[in-house]
Amino acid sequence: MIQSIAFFVYPVGDMKRAHDFYGRVLGLKVESRVGEEWIEYDVGGTTFAITTMDANHRPAAKGAVAAFEVDDLDNTVAQLKAEGVRFAVENAESPVCRSAIALDPDGNELIIHKRKS
Repeated sequence: MIQSIAFFVYPVGDMKRAHDFYGRVLGLKVESRVGEEWIEYDVGGTTFAITTMDANHRPAAKGAVAAFEVDDLDNTVAQLKAEGVRFAVENAESPVCRSAIALDPDGNELIIHKRKS
């Protein structure tokens, strides 16, 4: 049956703008590309992709959400805010983690996550 997650993908409206956000602002490294319509990034051994080629899914449709683990939540949020990144939630806490919800240029939500020790 299911062995692992192959990839996560977000639909985006503008590949150049989205790639600038995910590559430059978030610092993700490109793993592979399919033309100008699909970019895959390696995130700790898991693939995160962005695309403009999925007509069935629209950006920011309030669907699935990816959560990115960080070393220092407060510093990461401050760095992203300095880059002009908007946040839906800046500081949430649960018994097991702290997190913030950032918005990409299309309004897709990204959880910036830090597990508690």
